[in-house]
Amino acid sequence: MTHDNLHTAKSQKKDEFYTQLADIENELKHYKDQFRGKVVLCNCDDPYISNFFHYFSYNFETLGLKKLITTCYRNQKVDLFSFQNADEIEKAVYIEYTGDKDGDRIPSVEEIGVKNLKGDGDFRSKECIELLKEADIIVTNPPFSLFREYVAQLMEYDKKFLILGSQNAITYKETFKYIKENKMWLGYENGGTKWFQVPDDYDIPTESRKKIENGIKYFSMGSVVWFTNLDTTKRHEEIDLYKKYSPEEYQKYDNYDAIEVPRVADIPMDWNGLMGVPITYLDKYNPEQFKIMGMSASAGYDVDIVGIPKLVGFKDARPLLKSINTY
Repeated sequence: MTHDNLHTAKSQKKDEFYTQLADIENELKHYKDQFRGKVVLCNCDDPYISNFFHYFSYNFETLGLKKLITTCYRNQKVDLFSFQNADEIEKAVYIEYTGDKDGDRIPSVEEIGVKNLKGDGDFRSKECIELLKEADIIVTNPPFSLFREYVAQLMEYDKKFLILGSQNAITYKETFKYIKENKMWLGYENGGTKWFQVPDDYDIPTESRKKIENGIKYFSMGSVVWFTNLDTTKRHEEIDLYKKYSPEEYQKYDNYDAIEVPRVADIPMDWNGLMGVPITYLDKYNPEQFKIMGMSASAGYDVDIVGIPKLVGFKDARPLLKSINTY
């Protein structure tokens, strides 16, 4: 998601980006064993329209969940499930689902029981924080404009999580420190284009980022990735390295003692110093192979993170790595 779009979302209070079920299924299939016996909270999810709610309620028994809780902000207006009358839709609601009761494994209105919250359903409100405390794992697509605050809350309450966010959030100083400290990393399905359902009145000026299918408007927000602190097999896989360092091929920064590595595939196998790599490297990060020393950022991102200056001549953010095992 571009910075202009993020600012627009914040100013217009339009963070209503609904994740497609296929994207949720493709990511969640990798974590099924970690959900058994757990209380799952989706705290930015209107049960009327959220595909996170749909996924967990219909797979409740298969995953072996203990409880599913969802909460939403009160400005939701679409009633696809028809659990309540239309005049109740604008209220903040929540559900506490404990599984199938009639044997058909299909969540029914009676089994779900949508209730009204006292407040507005903001994830930072006291009653929503009490639900957060009860949960074991948080899974949702939080408001991108509030991503810093959202992650900070998860860390404050020491919660396991699996959430969507802009790839650019890697460079935020408030969130990068968690990546550097191995308290947060990227999930599995981070490539390709993710399309999010948006309200009919959401303005999408760029045609290539917009599509309408079956009367539903979708918006592509650029590079969107999964952030998590659930263990992944991917995180323990080493990158195969083939290239060797040569001063002719690898440029050194003018103002910092490190080499520029333009592609992950170009990481030299025999370099023992610091190297700047694209942020896409984080999708392949194995903390047993490399150590993240810091981040240098520019082009409007947060700068001077952990004492590393802007790298002269480069617009994009650069994580700074050091090899743990040099061959």
